[in-house]
Amino acid sequence: MTKPGNELLFLALGGSDEIGMNVNLYGCQGKWVMVDLGLTFGSADYPGTELVLPDLEFIEDRADDLLGIVLTHGHEDHIGAVPYLAADLGVPLYATPFTAQLIRGKLEEQGIADEVDLRIIPMEGELDLAPFHFRFMPLAHSIPEMSALVIDTPYGKIFHTGDWKLDEQPVIGKPSTAAQLKAVGDEGILALVCDSTNAFNNEDSGSEGSVKADLLKAVNAARGRVVVTTFASNAARLQTLAEVAHEAGRKLCIAGRSLNRIIQASQATGYLKNIPELVDMEAVDAHPRNQVMVLATGGQGEARAALARIAEGNHPVKLEEGDTVIFSSKQIPGNEVAIGRIMNRLARQNILTVTEKQAHVHVSGHPGRPELAELYDYIRPQILLPVHGERRHMAEQARFGLSEGIPQAIVQSNGDVIRLAPKGPVKIGEERTGRLILDGDVIIPADGDTINQRRRLSWYGIINIALALDGDNNLLGDPYIRLHGVPIEDEIDSFFDEASNAAVKAVKDWRGDLDDLREKVRLAVRRVATSWTGKKPIVDVLVVETA
Repeated sequence: MTKPGNELLFLALGGSDEIGMNVNLYGCQGKWVMVDLGLTFGSADYPGTELVLPDLEFIEDRADDLLGIVLTHGHEDHIGAVPYLAADLGVPLYATPFTAQLIRGKLEEQGIADEVDLRIIPMEGELDLAPFHFRFMPLAHSIPEMSALVIDTPYGKIFHTGDWKLDEQPVIGKPSTAAQLKAVGDEGILALVCDSTNAFNNEDSGSEGSVKADLLKAVNAARGRVVVTTFASNAARLQTLAEVAHEAGRKLCIAGRSLNRIIQASQATGYLKNIPELVDMEAVDAHPRNQVMVLATGGQGEARAALARIAEGNHPVKLEEGDTVIFSSKQIPGNEVAIGRIMNRLARQNILTVTEKQAHVHVSGHPGRPELAELYDYIRPQILLPVHGERRHMAEQARFGLSEGIPQAIVQSNGDVIRLAPKGPVKIGEERTGRLILDGDVIIPADGDTINQRRRLSWYGIINIALALDGDNNLLGDPYIRLHGVPIEDEIDSFFDEASNAAVKAVKDWRGDLDDLREKVRLAVRRVATSWTGKKPIVDVLVVETA
C-alpha cells in the first residue's frame, strides 16, 4: 500500500494484541496522522535490555505523508518512544500542557529539545490537520489531562478513547460530563476505538476519591514508619496521599526520581499546588518513626527502584520490625514474581504489607464492563474497534459491544490495515510491524543478531577456545579454554582435558583453510560439551598464527 485513497483507514503499529507500546495510524485522502507513540518494558525475552520501542518502518517510509503526532496522555506506553523516534519522523507533536511538560523533560534529557516541534493544545482544544480535525475531550484516568479524541474526517467521525474510566470523584481534573459525551454521540460516530484493558471486569473501576478513607485508616493503624508505593504518574493519588499524611500527622518524604518528576511537571502546569514541604530522604531518621510517611517508587517490583532498595536495606530510608508498607497499586500481569520477591523480603523482617486485597487502597484507571456499556450508550457508534489489550481482551470487548447493541465490531492486530469507510469495517491488507530494543544507547532490532545471540548465551553459555599455530601450522602448546555459563562445576579439569584433546585432534586432521579449522575445532569441542551437559553451548574459536 502506498497511500490511502478516498477512504478512512486504521492501522496499529503497536498496542493491539498487547498492553503497551501504543501507536495508531489513521489514513485518509493520501495522508496519515499518528495517535500516540509509546513503548513497553523489557522482559526475559530480551535479555539485558529495559525498553522496547515500536518499529515505525511503515510510516518512516511515508513520512512525507504524515501530518503530525497527537498524544492522548502522558503514560510511558503512549509517549515513551517520543524521545527516541519522533525526531526522525520530522513532524509536529501535539499535546495538552501536562503531557507536553512530560515530553519536554524527556526531550531535554536526550538533548534534542530543539529538534522536535512540540505544540501545546489547551484542554478541550481543537486541531486541524486536513483532512483530519481533532477535538480533545478530557476523560478520567490515572494521570492528569487524559484526552479522548473526536476525529472528524470526510468519511465519518472517530471517537478514540485513549485510556479512560468514568469517575465522579477524579480528585484532579474535570472529565467530560455525561451530557457532553451524549452530545458527541448525537453528532453521529462512525467508529469507537476503545481501551480493552478491563474488558473482563464485571465491576466498574471505582472512583479515585474513594480510596482516601482506607488509606487514612491503614496509615493511622501503623505503629511505626509507613512507606506507600503507587504509580508515580497518578498525580491524583499523590494528592490524596499528601492529604492522608497531613491528616495522620505525618511528614511526607519522596523516594524516587520519577515521583519527583511527576510532582514537578504537575506543579508547573497548575496541579499539586498544596503538597506540603517535603522531608529529605537523608533526614528521615531525624523524625520519630510514627511521624513520617514515605512515598516510594517500585510497586511493580523494579529491582533498581526505591522500594526494592528499601526492602534490601541499601537505601537512606530504613525499615524495621513493626513498620508498614502499603501497595496503593495493582500488580501488572508479568510482575507478580518481582513484587512477591519484595513482599517476601519485607515479611522476613516482620514488616506489615497492605495491598488492594486487604483494603480499598487502589482503583484502576481503566473501564470495567459497566463503564464500557455506559460509554457505548453515550457514543452509539456504528463500529467498535477494540485496542489497548491482549487478543483476549480485545476479542472480549468486541463480543461485549455487540451484545450491548453496537451494530458492528472488528478485532485487529498490529499491522492489519482496516478500512473503516466506505464499505467497512474490513481488513484490506497487512503491513510489517515489529519491535526495536533500546540496548544501552543503541537502538537495534528485537529479532536481530544481537538479541538472538544474547538469548543463546543465556540458554546455553559459551566456551572460548584459543589456539596458536606456528609458520608450518603446527599447534604451539595446549589450547586455552574458558567457560561462561556452561553447567560444568564438578570435574572441570577432566572436562578441560577432554575438550583440549578433541581440539588437538581436530588440528591434526585439518587440511583446509583457517575457516575450516575453526569450524572443525568448534564442532569437536561442542560435541564434548554436549556429551557432558546435554546442551549445545556457543563455541568461539580464536586461531593465532605466529611467524
